[in-house]
Amino acid sequence: MIAALASGVLLALSFPRYGHGAVAFIALVPLLVALSGWNGRSGHYPGVTARRGFALGLLAGFVHFAGTVYWTGATVQTFGGLAWPVAVFVTGLLVLYMATYVAVAGAIAAVWIRRFGLWGLALFPAAWVALEYVRGHLFGGFPWIPLGNTMIALLPVAQLASLLGVYGLSLFVGLVNAGFAGVALAAGRTRRITATATLALIAGVSIWGGQRMAVNTLVDGGTPIRVGLVQGNIAQVDKWNPAREGMIVERYLQLTRQAADAGADVLLWPESATPFYFADDPKADAIRATVQAIGRPLLLGSDEFEPGATNRFYNSAFMLDAGGAIAAVYRKIHLVPFGEYVPFQRILFFVGPLVEAVSAFSAGTQVTMLPMHGHMASTAICYEVTYPELMREAVRQGSELLTTITNDAWYGESSAAYQHFEMAAVRAVEQGRYLVRAANTGVSGIIDPYGRVLIRTRLFETVAVVGEARFVQEKTLYARIGDLVAHVSAVLTLAALAAALMRKPQP
Repeated sequence: MIAALASGVLLALSFPRYGHGAVAFIALVPLLVALSGWNGRSGHYPGVTARRGFALGLLAGFVHFAGTVYWTGATVQTFGGLAWPVAVFVTGLLVLYMATYVAVAGAIAAVWIRRFGLWGLALFPAAWVALEYVRGHLFGGFPWIPLGNTMIALLPVAQLASLLGVYGLSLFVGLVNAGFAGVALAAGRTRRITATATLALIAGVSIWGGQRMAVNTLVDGGTPIRVGLVQGNIAQVDKWNPAREGMIVERYLQLTRQAADAGADVLLWPESATPFYFADDPKADAIRATVQAIGRPLLLGSDEFEPGATNRFYNSAFMLDAGGAIAAVYRKIHLVPFGEYVPFQRILFFVGPLVEAVSAFSAGTQVTMLPMHGHMASTAICYEVTYPELMREAVRQGSELLTTITNDAWYGESSAAYQHFEMAAVRAVEQGRYLVRAANTGVSGIIDPYGRVLIRTRLFETVAVVGEARFVQEKTLYARIGDLVAHVSAVLTLAALAAALMRKPQP
């Protein structure tokens, strides 16, 4: 159990705000050694039962996710109106759900090790990736902080995402952990070969990635545009307070004029920036007039109301042209569970106040291209940036610049905003596109196609920043093949599990 606890702690320390991605290279080693059943005698790995493997994985996963998504508790308590014991319980359910995927990976690995010996360790990364992919899609998906995201702290390694995506990075990290676990367990020539192969894998990917960054093709070949990011820093309690509407709009307009004066060609406001329905409210005229006066297009976030037999509400992004007219509208496709809708309401009957507090948004259905200075851009709203396939679909449709608008005020000073920003950085590398991000309270920024952060604001500062991005047309291999690594990993996992179940355990 101590080994599982250690892996959980190390996994948590692999993510921001309090850790570093390099820790991920050893985070799973204690768990894998425990799954081997090693009893201190060199060369003897009896393994553990599938039930024991499940329990070890569950413990490691619970500690890991409790240490990384702990902030959901304070969020649902503060803004969902839940008593703190209920908020803790709801957070515990989420953590337990996420930990279950690690538990299943542990059970599968236990079966493999008992049948295949140490070769089962080499298969473990495939199971991990397959289950990460399932977590990102089942019940609408919750692809928060996949293991591969840790590598954005090691940019040369992170370049692998341009070939294989974040799941390819997860596979790489898993293989490194399996290699180090093999070094800890093996002896003699096998240990030397395993150590050499593991270090060669790290070195090879790092050298290739460093060379890719040095060549800088995607930056040199792009068409430049100066982007103004407006960070209004509006407190969550003020956003829908009628008495604060005038202050909110005036703050955004003042910052917008500052960014335009600083040379911005296009401006971005955050998610749900306007304290009214932009498309229908006369108070939006002041925004249109300002856009017309400065002669710059503006992308802004606003809730949208669509009347009908069943009234619908959308979390939307409006692209205004330089004349202030609406050029395009994107409606958020992936809604935030417990933030924009409450899943499994019949089962979670005890979160009644949360159901009342959470707006019942409808989901959009399609990616929308945003015309911008003769090029095409796209946007993702808030949590959507965690979905690699959404960005890939935008690039497939012709997006040359990725934008994302968000409101992370919900999460205060916690790790959430930093985790969110780093997931956006991985999307930039995957697609080989600049990514520009406007966040209400931060972190706003500009990230280049190699994951380098060119501009980054601080949390809870009121600021407008201007920086250069570029429209890029070249497609990465990942943009062409998508999550092939995850699909192959799933097939390999099922095939290896079937083969293991037909084989007798090793003595």
